[in-house]
Amino acid sequence: MHISGAEIVIACLKEQGVDTVFGYPGGAILNLYDALYKHSDEIRHILTSHEQGAAHAADGYARATGRAGVCFATSGPGATNLVTGIATAYMDSIPIVAITCNVGVSLLGKDSFQEIDIAGITMPITKHNYIVKDVAKLAETIRKAFRIAQTGRPGPVLIDIPKDITAEKTDYKPAKIEPTVPVSEAVSEKEIDTAISMINKSKRPYIFVGGGAVLSGADKELMEFVNKVDAPVADTLMGKGAFPGTDKRYTGMLGMHGTKTSNYGVSACDLLIVVGARFSDRVTGNTKKFAKNAKLLQFDVDEAEMNKNVIITKSVTGDIKEVLKKVNQKLPPQSHPEWMDKIQGYKEKYPLQYHKDVLSGPFIVEEIYRQTKGDALIVTEVGQHQMWAAQYYQFTKPRTLITSGGLGTMGYGLGAALGAKTGCPEKLVVNIAGDGCFRMNMNEIATAVRYQIPVIEVIVNNHVLGMVRQWQDLFYEKRYSATVLEDAVDFVKLAEAMGAEGIRATTREEFENAFARALELKKPIVIDCQIDCDEKVWPMVAPGAAISDVFDEDDMEI
Repeated sequence: MHISGAEIVIACLKEQGVDTVFGYPGGAILNLYDALYKHSDEIRHILTSHEQGAAHAADGYARATGRAGVCFATSGPGATNLVTGIATAYMDSIPIVAITCNVGVSLLGKDSFQEIDIAGITMPITKHNYIVKDVAKLAETIRKAFRIAQTGRPGPVLIDIPKDITAEKTDYKPAKIEPTVPVSEAVSEKEIDTAISMINKSKRPYIFVGGGAVLSGADKELMEFVNKVDAPVADTLMGKGAFPGTDKRYTGMLGMHGTKTSNYGVSACDLLIVVGARFSDRVTGNTKKFAKNAKLLQFDVDEAEMNKNVIITKSVTGDIKEVLKKVNQKLPPQSHPEWMDKIQGYKEKYPLQYHKDVLSGPFIVEEIYRQTKGDALIVTEVGQHQMWAAQYYQFTKPRTLITSGGLGTMGYGLGAALGAKTGCPEKLVVNIAGDGCFRMNMNEIATAVRYQIPVIEVIVNNHVLGMVRQWQDLFYEKRYSATVLEDAVDFVKLAEAMGAEGIRATTREEFENAFARALELKKPIVIDCQIDCDEKVWPMVAPGAAISDVFDEDDMEI
């Protein structure tokens, strides 16, 4: 076939099984949108309210489905508006393919209208990126981009295409795209044997699960591994759902807002088995004091993560699913009754707790869990509400918490929720937001209404920037600099102005009724939940402290 570059892009997307693209058109990308128009019955396009919303939607689609998400943007500001979304995906190893179009080849480097070096800008925040100056190389570049985004440690890839390349014609040959599969031969048997030896010798093992276990789809292998090791399990924010939060061995999140059980348990263990986690500073606290009584055994697909943040004892490099398969084949069943009893004692002594007589963040999350019966895709923005969602919603399946972990992107959630619901239309999708975050992306409510994407937006509204204020309260002598949102913005009226349903809840009963109504309506709905401005996320570890120095509200009163 002799077709244009724009038609090649669409043909290659169809090769990859892409069914949805999120984006925003402009002059430089017009040829691509014209080609997309002719294939609108095969590839759905969601016009977001802002290009950043498109990038987050592609990210949410990828996290929910496990397939690469795709977003489009035009040159200049259109392309730069994708940057935060691309960086968000990069930090959390999410496979998206961002396709931008630029000024013509002859205009590149001349400060032309709406020209920007988007490949240069995104180099540090993409797994790889391309600028295609030869239409004959376009198809293979797109195929490489999808392959790179989805193999090994996933991540975003950007393709920048000058406008004249989208107009030029060349011969195109369709290709059959083979599904990406992890390579198991690369896993070292010597490393596996060393890991098994360490586990056999351990008396107090602890298993720490991160996002790599979710991305590799290793939940079944992980359950078998935990049963064989007979160890307690903690997780990261990104690891939620890889191991069921309802299991008796589960002890909660580790780190700054982790449970006392997990923080004390990891500090007391003699072997910490790290499954697809990267030792974020929010997890480790003071790295010199982190798990100082333990040997560290790390399983990760990316060798660059070994000894990057914490010096480990031994490692196994490979896809988590494949590593666990190999370990499970060789590892004899272990038994640690005294250690498990000690951890159970921690769980009984240090449960998560909150004030149950008022409408609060934890209550809102627990009520969402109760009414959804734990069977929903929970999306969050970033801040206190995010931590409450991680603490109080019991995730039992992978890819059911969609949140910005590494970059901590306020404004992420609503766009991501639209992407998740588009990719998994049969799933109930709830975005839990703070009022500060909602202000950053509330224009995407209009997108939800335009396409009748029935997401439930729950705003935990304390009229402040909650997490920043919490730090100011605890560490800055209550100097609330620029964190009090004193204005007359009415989120219910805003929702109604954009065509959605709006409900305000000021009591526990009002929220119960509002959320039940949201489940019945099956349309875009915003619930504005008014909570106290001084409510805090407990427990907490102070910045720079050891995780064993975790404290909560009761400790503050001593």
